[in-house]
Amino acid sequence: MEKDPISEENGKSSRNKQTKFKRKELGLSCMLNTELGAVLAVIRRPLNPTSHCFAAPEDTIDPSLLQSLKSLRALIFNPHQEWRTIDPSIYLSPFLDVIQSEDVHAAATRVALSATLKIIKLGVFDEKTPGAKEAINTMVTSITTCRLERTDSVNEDAVMLSILQVLTGIMNHRASVLLSDQSVCTIVNTCFQVVQQSANRGDLLMRSARYTMHELIQIIFSRLPEIDFRDDESLASTDTEDADADDGTMDSGYGIRCAVDIFHFLCSLLNVVQVVETDQGSTVQTANEDVQLFALVLINSAIDLSGDGIGSHSKLLRMMKDDLFHHLVHYGTRSSPLVFSMICSTVLNMYHFLRRFIRLQLEAFFTFVLFRVSAPGVSIQLQEVALEGIINFCRQLTFVVEVYVNYDCDPLCHNVFEEIGKLLCKLSFPVASPLTTLQIQAFEGLVIMIHNIADSIDKENDTSPSGPYPIEIREYTPFWEDKPKDDSEAWVQFVRLRKAQKRKILIAGHHFNCDEKKGMEYLKLSNLVSDPPDPKTLAYFFRYTPGLDKTMIGDYLGDPDEFHIKVLKEFTGAFGFSGMNLDSALRTYLETFRLPGESQKIQRILEAFSESFFEQQSADVFVNKDTVFILCYSLIMLNTDQHNPQVKKKMTEEEFIRNNRAINGGKDLPREYLSELFQSISNNAITLFGQSGMTVLMNPSRWIELMNRSKTAQPFILCDFDRRLGRDMFACIAGPSVATISAFFEQAEEEELLHECIEGLFSVARIAQYGLEDTLDELIATFSRFTTLLNPYASAEETLFAFSKDLKPRMATLAVFTIANNFGESIRGGWRNIVDCLLKLKRLKLLPQNVLEFDASTSSDAQPTSESGVIFPGHDPKFGGRQASGMISRFSHFLSLESPEDAVSLGMSEFEQNLKVIKQCRIGNIFNTSSNFPEDSLLNLGRSLIYAAAGKGQKFSTPVEEEEAVGFCWDLMVAISLANVHRFQAFWSSFNDYLLAVAQFPMFSPIPFAEKAIVGLFKVCLKLLGTYQPDRVPEELIFKSINLMWKLEKEILDTCSESITQSLNKILVEYPANLQTQLGWKSVLHLLSVSGRHPDTYEQGVETLIMVMSDGTHVSRTNYAYFIDCAFGFIALKNSPSEKNLKILDLLADSVNLLIQWYRNHYSDPGNNYSIASNTSTSSLEDSKGFGSNNFTMNLFVKLGEAFRKTSLARREEIRNHAVLSLQKSFQLAEELEFTPTNCINCFNLLIFAMVDDLHEKMLEYSRRENAEKEMRGMEGTLKIALELLTDVYLQFLIPISQCSGFRTFWLGVLRRMDTCMKADLGSYGESKLPEVVPELLRKLITEMKEKEILVQKEGDDLWEITHIQIQWIAPSIKEELFPEESL
Repeated sequence: MEKDPISEENGKSSRNKQTKFKRKELGLSCMLNTELGAVLAVIRRPLNPTSHCFAAPEDTIDPSLLQSLKSLRALIFNPHQEWRTIDPSIYLSPFLDVIQSEDVHAAATRVALSATLKIIKLGVFDEKTPGAKEAINTMVTSITTCRLERTDSVNEDAVMLSILQVLTGIMNHRASVLLSDQSVCTIVNTCFQVVQQSANRGDLLMRSARYTMHELIQIIFSRLPEIDFRDDESLASTDTEDADADDGTMDSGYGIRCAVDIFHFLCSLLNVVQVVETDQGSTVQTANEDVQLFALVLINSAIDLSGDGIGSHSKLLRMMKDDLFHHLVHYGTRSSPLVFSMICSTVLNMYHFLRRFIRLQLEAFFTFVLFRVSAPGVSIQLQEVALEGIINFCRQLTFVVEVYVNYDCDPLCHNVFEEIGKLLCKLSFPVASPLTTLQIQAFEGLVIMIHNIADSIDKENDTSPSGPYPIEIREYTPFWEDKPKDDSEAWVQFVRLRKAQKRKILIAGHHFNCDEKKGMEYLKLSNLVSDPPDPKTLAYFFRYTPGLDKTMIGDYLGDPDEFHIKVLKEFTGAFGFSGMNLDSALRTYLETFRLPGESQKIQRILEAFSESFFEQQSADVFVNKDTVFILCYSLIMLNTDQHNPQVKKKMTEEEFIRNNRAINGGKDLPREYLSELFQSISNNAITLFGQSGMTVLMNPSRWIELMNRSKTAQPFILCDFDRRLGRDMFACIAGPSVATISAFFEQAEEEELLHECIEGLFSVARIAQYGLEDTLDELIATFSRFTTLLNPYASAEETLFAFSKDLKPRMATLAVFTIANNFGESIRGGWRNIVDCLLKLKRLKLLPQNVLEFDASTSSDAQPTSESGVIFPGHDPKFGGRQASGMISRFSHFLSLESPEDAVSLGMSEFEQNLKVIKQCRIGNIFNTSSNFPEDSLLNLGRSLIYAAAGKGQKFSTPVEEEEAVGFCWDLMVAISLANVHRFQAFWSSFNDYLLAVAQFPMFSPIPFAEKAIVGLFKVCLKLLGTYQPDRVPEELIFKSINLMWKLEKEILDTCSESITQSLNKILVEYPANLQTQLGWKSVLHLLSVSGRHPDTYEQGVETLIMVMSDGTHVSRTNYAYFIDCAFGFIALKNSPSEKNLKILDLLADSVNLLIQWYRNHYSDPGNNYSIASNTSTSSLEDSKGFGSNNFTMNLFVKLGEAFRKTSLARREEIRNHAVLSLQKSFQLAEELEFTPTNCINCFNLLIFAMVDDLHEKMLEYSRRENAEKEMRGMEGTLKIALELLTDVYLQFLIPISQCSGFRTFWLGVLRRMDTCMKADLGSYGESKLPEVVPELLRKLITEMKEKEILVQKEGDDLWEITHIQIQWIAPSIKEELFPEESL
């Protein structure tokens, strides 16, 4: 039968395992046999190694010891079971007996220790072995009670080293969890004894002992997080030593009890003293720094390994918070640099793991230790250590914000963050070169803190809010009440509100010191006091506001007013007297104010103190509060007696005790208690009349009060950065930080330090963009000074030399423009410095040819370029996000290329190097991205450019330099205007105000300012009109500025005529439909007419006018009058081509058709896309009825006629005659306008009569001149045509005219003018030809009037008779023909 392969394989594997197990068991037996033999051999070894005779063991050694060893040998190779299951005491006891024996010599003890260590390391037993618990605890007892025979130091050291190894092996053994708390404490104590003994022995033993101690602490405290919490509960139930129920914890081995005892032991090592001899031969006790340092290393290790597990064990935590921290604060100002450094490290570790529980302790450490040791007057070494300690804290990611939230935003705490920032600024602020290591160290700390804030609040894709700033206190909330942190928005607002309250409280304190009433009024005004006032508010105000006048506080608290007494009670209740002696409590109380001199006030104050102290005491020393009150008075009297130099006979202790008999409810107080009080007062006076500002030290009573406060205080708040908190906290130190960075940059010489300054500068800018614009402006103003570009006393050559030879100006320049590129939206007043730097670079020829190169890919159209090299954008630019890393990398690249050697190797001249630096400044991008600027920033930039262009703050050496600078400024103005054309209305009104303001400057010169301005303004205007604007305000704004500029200096209309005309042509040809306002049309057409004055622009101007008027589409009621003015302006020009003028006159005459169309179509403009109702612009032609009236149409017609009338006086006869004929044509066309009788007469008076009168007068004027016959005859001919016009128009409107009540007067006016022309005296030039025309015209008039029965004989109407008389006077030759009846 064949065997199963699987079963066979399993059987084989099982046999292999059994074989290995047996081999292992045999190996253990051999090891025990070997160790046992070694021990026996050493024991049997003769005492004298040179002797060959052996001493009988039974004569020198305890027989039972040898018997136990021999019994073990009999068992070794015949065990009844596995070694792991055998009780370890069976094979350990013989070796332990040897170790404890007094009879064996040191060598045998050492071998027994070695055997024990080998048993431990080979793992003969484990925690599951029966009897393991008893065995391992017995092992500890035996090892720690080892009887060491005094031999030579070498053997003794070897034995102690073996003891250390065995103890370490026990703690590392798996069964160590079965050790009792007592055993663990015994191990640590034994190890420390070896440490102490090693001080006078070899260095090896000392190092080994200390290392072992450290390893033991690591093993014990690394287990702390795993210890059952029940251990801690049993300890917390009572403070007595017997409370630790061993039976409840022994099953799981050692626990929190031993950790507490060991940690208490480590803390006690900080108080170990040593006796030191002084130079005078006396001895003093000082702290043993070597032991302190050793203890701190162990404490640090314990905290590191325990971590936040300490927080789960109240007694251990209480020891950390109280005993340890008190020692650290106490020795913090009294230690060597090395010990102090370890203290700082310990506190930092506690911050990492336990800060939730040590809020007030951390504040005390900073306030009473770090800040004081860092202050001037302390040794440089200690200052450096303290500074490094502060910097290490600042390196922690959330430290600064947590400190700010927990302390600076708590009115009851110190401003720890602000003090850190100001301390770093103070210590790093350089007074002169060279920089000290302390200054460099402090500056690095400052920069680290600023980087930390910047990196935390300036994150990409962070959409958290950044306002409002500053926050306002809108209603009363108790400032001393804290609030637990939650994730709500309300908590952030609550923290910010508390900071605002704290700031107001400090201001109120200043007012209070000046005048009590003003201080109280300010508290009410700031909503810090309720209505009616809450006594607790003022009590906490007096208790926790630093810098208050202590005399005024004492007077207020001692006042008999009822409200003051309530405040006194609340004030006294704010102290924690629990656990204090009476003298300590009284000292603490009287340190906060100056005790008044009036006895009644003192009584009230001490009564309040006595009541509060009695209520807080747990001991039964005092029967009632009256005892406390009496004893307080007695202590004050004793204090005066003992420390007043005027008292010669001092009170003795017996007298003091006798004076205080039977004050405790008729009984005596304990003599020891009174004696202690006497000694305390005698040795240390109570400060009864302290002043504010005195140095306050951390004393035991103050520490007790701190611990009492910590019981009720909110735990340390753990939080991350919030953008608003980050901005608020930096605002506290912004001023000193900027000043320090600037001063450090000025004094630093090393490139690395300069680089650090620039990085700090960028981080400040990253923070300042969130509401701290003033800080950013200050930063720019300061660093602009370092560019050397703004030195008003340096010539261009000196500036260029300094800029080229020194790295610092180039770095500052690049830094300033990098900030402008990345944070331009947050710059306000700083734009002035940036603009000034730009202008100086322009003068130094350091700006590239094309300064503002906008992204060419944004538009396919060719973009206009200015004389300054500015390429104007075709549309609104887009701006990508910025990154701080990008700024730094660019700067690093700049630095790497700035060495002269690199420049030489690349073949670059100094000028080329400078140009390269300026190119890296990316100046064009600043203005390209201005579309992202908020309105405030944009307005400040515009104002800076306008003011600079006007010469404010500028000095020009030559007119050419001035012209270039002004042109450059206006090019930049145009650039930002084009980039922001989408919000033109929002900013240009202010820009226009700036233009008005600069015109009022005392030394303002319109040239070249206005000359460059009007060219630039037209570029902006073209951009605005390039697209249809629903809102007409931008158009009005730009033309208002254009008009302002040319009115400042009308000469610019000639010097800039070509540019202006081209712009006007483009507006009227390409964008006339987008020109919608009266101001716009008026300005354009007026300037167009002015362009005709210049020969080079006349042709383009007149053709533009003719084209627009010929088309007629864009001629409307709103601009019709301006077209007339413009046309007349061209016609009135001397030597202008006649054909152009005649064309214009024809177009003017034909324009009457437009008037007719508007009249017919209910006054709506054909060809225009807006109605009368939509036009809200104003016009000088409007009457009270508005555009919709017939009267307005008549006004336009009159306006047209006046143009013809004026043209009829032109020097050229052809133009005059054509003007009269055009007027005649206009009247003919205008018949459809339904002239009223009044309108007709008005038109005659204003146009025809005026024209006839003017022509007649002009004719007579020429007749009186010599050699003017040609002009006179030409004027006579025009007058003849005008009379014919008069006749024709009169007959055209005869009917409506005759219906007018003033017809008789009007008719007489016609006859009078005929008479004047008929009798014109031309002097030496002969007879006039008018008498030939006038009778014919009269005949025509009267005949028509008769036919229409207007001139008929009527009773009561003298028109016929008057006409007959006038005709007889004017032209008698036609009288009979016209009035035959009268002739008969």
